[in-house]
Amino acid sequence: MRYVVALACLLSCLSVAASSGSDVRAPEGHAKLVELFLDWRAFENPPLLDGAPDYTAATFDKRQPEFESLRKRLGAINPIQWPIEYQVDWHLVRAEMNGYDFNRRVLRPWERDPAFYKSVWTYKSDVPAHEGPTHHAVVELWSYEFPLSAAEEKRLIAELAVIPPLMEQARRNLTGNARDLWVTGIRDIRRQRAVLEGIETENRELRKALAASIRATQELVDWLEAEAPKKTGPSGIGKDNYTWYMQHVHLVPLTWEDEVRLLKRELDRAWASLKLEEHRNRHLPPLKPASSPEEYDALADRGATQLMDFLRDEEILTVEPYMETALRERLGRFVPEETRNFFWIVTHHDARPLYSHFYHWFELARMEQTPHPSPIRQGALLYNIFDSRNEGTATGVEEMFMHAGLYDDTPRARELIWIMLAQRAARGLGSLYAHANEMTMEQAGAVHMEWTPRGWMKTEKELLIFEQHLYLRQPGYGTSYITGKYLLERTLADYAKQLEEGGEAFSLKDFFDYLNRVDSIPIALGRWEMTGLDDEVRGLGTGK
Repeated sequence: MRYVVALACLLSCLSVAASSGSDVRAPEGHAKLVELFLDWRAFENPPLLDGAPDYTAATFDKRQPEFESLRKRLGAINPIQWPIEYQVDWHLVRAEMNGYDFNRRVLRPWERDPAFYKSVWTYKSDVPAHEGPTHHAVVELWSYEFPLSAAEEKRLIAELAVIPPLMEQARRNLTGNARDLWVTGIRDIRRQRAVLEGIETENRELRKALAASIRATQELVDWLEAEAPKKTGPSGIGKDNYTWYMQHVHLVPLTWEDEVRLLKRELDRAWASLKLEEHRNRHLPPLKPASSPEEYDALADRGATQLMDFLRDEEILTVEPYMETALRERLGRFVPEETRNFFWIVTHHDARPLYSHFYHWFELARMEQTPHPSPIRQGALLYNIFDSRNEGTATGVEEMFMHAGLYDDTPRARELIWIMLAQRAARGLGSLYAHANEMTMEQAGAVHMEWTPRGWMKTEKELLIFEQHLYLRQPGYGTSYITGKYLLERTLADYAKQLEEGGEAFSLKDFFDYLNRVDSIPIALGRWEMTGLDDEVRGLGTGK
């Protein structure tokens, strides 16, 4: 039956490709890869234990032979003669399998990371999946519209039913000794109770489900707090594990040491460039932040209009109808000065830097409106493998749009781009030291805070804790903003050089449109597909 479904998906893929003008047909053997992919994704979703996903050690051991069989099937498929875009699909499946293997051997979030058991999410992620390790039965509360319809009440009751058995399972599975992950993770579970307590309903069955979930959540919090004093070990995965994970799972062709050098360089460049901008603008009045809801709304509307007009008029990329809609749904609102975190400090000065980063929402809308023809690239890659592409592109376009002229009317706004770059380089650098176990999470946060210009990370410590905790939970995520940006710039350089050497004109619009067609895959694979250069991919090893 699975083969029939796989073949149907493949035929659909070819039909879409033909309608979009592609003349590259799927090679013989790609249907077998799609079939394997579907079997792999079915396997990756764990069986249930008492109605909740089963993350017990015994179940992982029991399922290991099936995983090895899947990986052997992948190894038996030789894509070397396939067109590059189909070889890329093979590498994506390999990367996901490597991610499962690494999680089982090293990261073990179900054992080391209490936040893994956070079950209720109140917001939609701005990348293809939630940032960091999450279990397989989360409640996407943001997807409900309150007050609930009868059908939605029934759906929520069913989803909440997972929480009590999962909270109980967590107390058996969490045997790790990662102190920073343990202590900080308690906050996530404690907040889950607060969210559940905030759901109001007259439905008797829903109230009962909520009460059971609140009780189970609090029991887990109490147990975590009681166990916390016993936790004394490091939370980082170490340099060698970090490098293996980057190269074999996230397909980032860098080592831990490479990333340290790169982030130090970008941090220095950001600070130096900021000071040069400030010198250049020294005779101009400083930017005045919005000081009222009316001022903010006008600033936000103007920023969104300017960005979309710029992208369209300057031929930066093809502006699809859904893009401005996706942006305007997320313009934000006025935040009093004393409670603004870093990004809202920036946005109250000028909205365009953050809205440029909201390229994220263009990508998510594109994935929904015009999914990639290959079933393997539709939806989110597992284990945050998309991070170099999505976070790297969103960060990269901040500076690219600036260089292309977005702030020619407001030179002072250029300073904000360098401040944002410095903040991302500093927080990523701190996360590298934390994963090397050369710093605690708190010490990594100090690097993040102290090296962000103008003291703008000292105003709101919740953001600091949230970010450093996430990056400790998900290796490579904290650096992906800078490493992905670097890899995107390298792709742009190689792409442009090839055109120049062939006597063809470079078009920024063509570049971004091509990048978008390749979709949310690691930049190294995107570069290979866009340029034919496979040096980075060859250096990423076999994953064994």
